[in-house]
Amino acid sequence: MTAPPPWTLHGDGLVLVAHFPEAFVRQHGFLADFQQAGYRGWLGTVMLVDYKTSNVGPYRELLFIPGLFSIGGNTTFSISKIYVSTQVSVDNGIENWGIPKEQADFDITHEPDGSTTYVVSRQGKPFFSVRATSGGLSFPVSTRLLPGFQVTQQRRNATLLTAPKATGKGQLARLHNLQIDPAFFPDITQGIRLATIAVKDFTMVFPVPEKQ
Repeated sequence: MTAPPPWTLHGDGLVLVAHFPEAFVRQHGFLADFQQAGYRGWLGTVMLVDYKTSNVGPYRELLFIPGLFSIGGNTTFSISKIYVSTQVSVDNGIENWGIPKEQADFDITHEPDGSTTYVVSRQGKPFFSVRATSGGLSFPVSTRLLPGFQVTQQRRNATLLTAPKATGKGQLARLHNLQIDPAFFPDITQGIRLATIAVKDFTMVFPVPEKQ
């Protein structure tokens, strides 16, 4: 199935904002060569997303953005590791935006106490698991709060810059029992965690990328 951009996606997710040490990112952040050359650091993020609808149907996602980069004269974010739950998302993510998606299995369980447990695995072996709780006042979440938010990736030696837009509702969240196999995903416990937000009922638009 081919699904060219733009895409409109709806769902829920977790967003972790953190600062990751440069040595850790360069050694364990799964950086491609162009990312090694352009890495600048500052703030990175980890996202766990449950897309209820998209241009390729429902799917789930775990991604790592280690920080900011200088690529092609632009200050930009870039994804260095990402897993999704369907092959059609893998294929279109690579073709449309150069996002280096890999397929994995996701299990999301909404617990009786209101918490949510996420388990991501490959070939039956979990490599990322966490339980999340959230509460308190709800507040608006929007990429408009991050002027110039953009993601740059490479595909077949072409540099692609994409400026996604998203809006939703957020609550502060906490992570419990975080377990990671660093052979598959960066051990994000090595970073300084600044905020964790549970985002509900968001809408995201991933547009046609610009070639740099």
